[in-house]
Amino acid sequence: MENNSSHIVSTPETAFGKPRINGTRFAVKDVVILHYHMGKMAEEIAATYHLPLAGVFAALSYYIDHKQEIDTAIEEDEKFVKKFREENPSLFVKRKIAQ
Repeated sequence: MENNSSHIVSTPETAFGKPRINGTRFAVKDVVILHYHMGKMAEEIAATYHLPLAGVFAALSYYIDHKQEIDTAIEEDEKFVKKFREENPSLFVKRKIAQ
């Protein structure tokens, strides 16, 4: 299934069906995190991850049109990671607790 932009696609067999930059497995939410949360410029993201610059800008545009959906996906991922870390502490954390 292709979205409004030929740069952004969603297919069930790739990246769990999440919207991503066409021709890559790089999800829109990953571009959003790098740009809005980590302060990376679009050109830097494209160069660092070998992505087409138009794809990075398309991902940011997609985010603006689907902000709630992408923000929810990011929040769900953060909750999953937090719960996983609580249920599976690192050896370092286990040793600190045991002291």
